[in-house]
Amino acid sequence: MTENKQITNVFIISDSVGDTGDQVARAAAAQFLEAHLRFSRYPFTQTISLLDSILKKAEREKAMIFSTFVDPKLNQRTKAFCQEKNLKYFDVLTPAIQLFAEETDLTSSNTPGRRHSLNENYFDKISAMEFAVTYDDGKDPAGFLKADIVLLGVSRTSKTPLSLYLANKGYKVANLPLVPKTQIPEEIWQVDRDKIFGLTITKEVLNGIRRQRMISYGLNPDSSYADMDSINKELQFADDLFKKIGCLVINTANKSIEETATIIMESLA
Repeated sequence: MTENKQITNVFIISDSVGDTGDQVARAAAAQFLEAHLRFSRYPFTQTISLLDSILKKAEREKAMIFSTFVDPKLNQRTKAFCQEKNLKYFDVLTPAIQLFAEETDLTSSNTPGRRHSLNENYFDKISAMEFAVTYDDGKDPAGFLKADIVLLGVSRTSKTPLSLYLANKGYKVANLPLVPKTQIPEEIWQVDRDKIFGLTITKEVLNGIRRQRMISYGLNPDSSYADMDSINKELQFADDLFKKIGCLVINTANKSIEETATIIMESLA
């Protein structure tokens, strides 16, 4: 039987790569070994529209937020949102910037990524990150035709975190959740099957993930969402679609995001 454990979501949001916020969050989390934490990093968040999309996702998932913004407007937006929605928020960088400003009597340049070279690859990552957020969960089927990679899978097969990880590698990724009896967008059939990747998982692992998900929302873990019969039908529906498309299928059970991403990137090489 799967043990029911409360999961705390932790979002690291940055207008650069987010390494600093990630390291601080994980260093603090290391003092709480019994906590069950899920970390999600959102780098290159440099526009209000992109930030708002991420903040709304944080609200839905009741996430803690660690930020490393040098742009005051992004800091203010995040702080105000978290106060309004009663989300836990830690601004990693601003106190340090203010300390240097006071000590040197100079003004911060407020330029993100000063620790990283601003080359073409850097801006490609920013564009890819915005693309992944815009076309997450099949929001706009037109994205499938523009994407470098299209991910298909039932709920909780790591489509969104995988999309963001690949975006950080410079790939434009769109994903589509698969639900039995729903219409598959016509655009999917127009995409080169070598760009499409089917994400599957074992029913036992998926059941455990979904039960934990329901518990984290304070809901009944024995709902139809985590029901074994429903899960079997969803996985069968997805498997039938993958066979019809002829795409590469990856079993994400017990695989890290990095491992799955490596399989995809090597397939494209």
